[in-house]
Amino acid sequence: MFAQTLQAAKDWLLRFLTQRSLGERPFRDRFQKYWYGTAREARGVRLLREWLSPEQLAQYERKGYFDVTGCDSGRRFRIRHGTAMNIYEIDHTGEALVGWCFVPSINLVAGDVMLAQKIALETNERGALAVAKSFSPTEGRNTWISY
Repeated sequence: MFAQTLQAAKDWLLRFLTQRSLGERPFRDRFQKYWYGTAREARGVRLLREWLSPEQLAQYERKGYFDVTGCDSGRRFRIRHGTAMNIYEIDHTGEALVGWCFVPSINLVAGDVMLAQKIALETNERGALAVAKSFSPTEGRNTWISY
């Protein structure tokens, strides 16, 4: 636990110094984002990780996305880390066919949004896609980027 806290502090300090040198935002804004945003983000990602299967978790940790199978059609979807325009219907080779965007009606952190998207596709695919907006895969992200 202490090692994780120490690593988080080190990461924050590195981001802070990088942003400070680039002059991106005033100190107060950076501090508030860290203090209020990072703790919520961490809780959201922790909850998401608890709900992922071992295969999905390994894929998410390696690549920053995970695949789910729709409950109604059996189609495969790739959910990448993010809160919008982060779902891609993929073929058997992993190529993106179409992008889908659906998000909760309230403002949530990425981990919580991704968990809601995973549950929706795995338990009510038709309902989720009925409210989703489709987009070209090149609009959301030009290439699959591994993290």
